[in-house]
Amino acid sequence: AFIISNIDLIERYYFKKMEMEMEKQEEIVRRATHAGSWYNSNANELGEELDTCLRTCGQLKSPDVRGVVAPHAGYRYSGRCAAFAFAHIDPQQTSRVFLLGPSHHYRTQKCALSSATVYKTPLGDLPIDLEVYKELQATGKFQIMDMRVDEAEHSMEMHLPYLAKVFHGHPVKIIPILVGSISSESEAIYGCLLAKYADDPKNFFSISSDFCHWGKRFKFLYYDKKEIAIYKSIEALDRRGMDIIASRDPTAFKEYLSQYGNTICGQHAISVFLH
Repeated sequence: AFIISNIDLIERYYFKKMEMEMEKQEEIVRRATHAGSWYNSNANELGEELDTCLRTCGQLKSPDVRGVVAPHAGYRYSGRCAAFAFAHIDPQQTSRVFLLGPSHHYRTQKCALSSATVYKTPLGDLPIDLEVYKELQATGKFQIMDMRVDEAEHSMEMHLPYLAKVFHGHPVKIIPILVGSISSESEAIYGCLLAKYADDPKNFFSISSDFCHWGKRFKFLYYDKKEIAIYKSIEALDRRGMDIIASRDPTAFKEYLSQYGNTICGQHAISVFLH
């Protein structure tokens, strides 16, 4: 009871602090802490890299695409793959991006909002929609991330340079939501809370997730011996999951995870979006 009451006090403190900062319109910056290591920190070089990826992926802007699942590994590994997702965004039709990413370092059984008001990228700043944040806070379901937690997490940051590039010259606000290790019931609850925003065609959902993490260090060694090579088995397993996600069936996705145990790090964020 003592611990719970103290957590409640801390959350109330951060909520009050954020309300005061919103009223003062004070800028609180989350730095691009992974620039220079996970991706290029030089704006010109990074911009050229992303331009090339977007141009060569062969995908077209489409107002019919309302959400994507895109990776968050370093750009040398996943940058080209991510372009196939972000190339679909039509910046003339979209004014908000809901960004859902898993928590790799901070343990929580809730979803959390940033304490920042703007996210920095080498390609320009992305302001947080504080009005939507205020609406989400009012539900009482969201924690507030400490800035150290926010800046240590890479899952959402790896989407930011692409968003800054795609929306260059177009006004956009982001709604970053860190998704913890939440229960199936909580996935459905958070999905319902976000459903009204998904109904608005000006809103876009960017879900951050890598797929299978295979090997002893991940305690996952699934191998379908019908496939000749291990990488073929991994690909088949991932594609099975992708097909289920594309069918937009959260129950089927949960059954797939239960059956195979695939180490999809953004599985909770994906499930929230499916709901």
